Amino acid sequence: MLTIYSEDHRKRNPKTELYGGQLVPPFEKPSRMDYVLARLRETGMGQIAAPRDFGLEPILKIHDNHYVSFLETAWEEWKAAGYKGEAIASSWPARRMAQRCPSDIDGKLGYYAMAAETAICEGTWAAARASANVALEGAARLMDQGAVFSLCRPPGHHAAIDMYGGYSFFNNAGLAAQSLLDQGLGKVAILDVDFHHGNGTQDIFYDRDDVLFVSLHGRPEDEFPHFLGFADETGTGKGEGYNLNFPMPKGTGFSTWRENLGKGLQKISDFSPEAVVVSLGTDTFVRDPISSFTLESDDFTTYGKDLAQLGIPHLFVMEGGYAVEEIGINAVNVLQGYEG
Repeated sequence: MLTIYSEDHRKRNPKTELYGGQLVPPFEKPSRMDYVLARLRETGMGQIAAPRDFGLEPILKIHDNHYVSFLETAWEEWKAAGYKGEAIASSWPARRMAQRCPSDIDGKLGYYAMAAETAICEGTWAAARASANVALEGAARLMDQGAVFSLCRPPGHHAAIDMYGGYSFFNNAGLAAQSLLDQGLGKVAILDVDFHHGNGTQDIFYDRDDVLFVSLHGRPEDEFPHFLGFADETGTGKGEGYNLNFPMPKGTGFSTWRENLGKGLQKISDFSPEAVVVSLGTDTFVRDPISSFTLESDDFTTYGKDLAQLGIPHLFVMEGGYAVEEIGINAVNVLQGYEG
């Protein structure tokens, strides 16, 4: 299977993350990619290619232009304001407050952030652009290849139309799905198997009927991002019925998870898309440090085989999976299982 990858992800290397009331080294860090790359090479999965630069046009098809402009200049504005640490939001336009974007960078961060754990640092813009290009290159090659792995970092499925957070800045899976539609496909499905709900992806496609979004994740009552991902969120307008969430409790094992995957795959089959974009988070693994499902490494191979039963092209877009060497084993197990 062809893998698309860019070394430019290393330009984003933040030193701080707000977790449990402390500033800690981030769980989302460059070494995540090293584990995956090492496993790809160890198993001989196939060619690894660099992406082209697709510019901002495809990004602006799913993201607000003011938001994109903010991301481009945020770090320089933060430094110019005299702040010494990394850029972390400290206030938000909460309920009954004016929903207007301030001119001050500290206020802008809160306006565009959905959470405080994700710092903006030097290189964030370049790495986010590169990650978007990795996804777009995968989409450009998918229909000829039949299956492609876009090894994206930073991840993307928490990035909404005009918000960042959850380590996400541009919605890579959403960019890929839109690109496939722009290539002439009539319908595309996005299957999100990351432990955390793809709230950003849901936000982008919630009122559309050309993209079906299916997500398996920890219950929002218990888990980040908390405020989307409930089972009764099924779409709005012409998108009604094209959003399907499977929230599950802490400690969920593979049997229950796979049962819900089967329901999601049946929904995708009924939708009859011409391609599937998989938001491939491996943080459902039992020893992931910030998640609470209990999948073992062999389970990833099994569900890779399940995905192949759809019999249509799959683009795998890397999302979460943190701080453990098994991120490489588990990601590649899915790809190997898919290839049979």
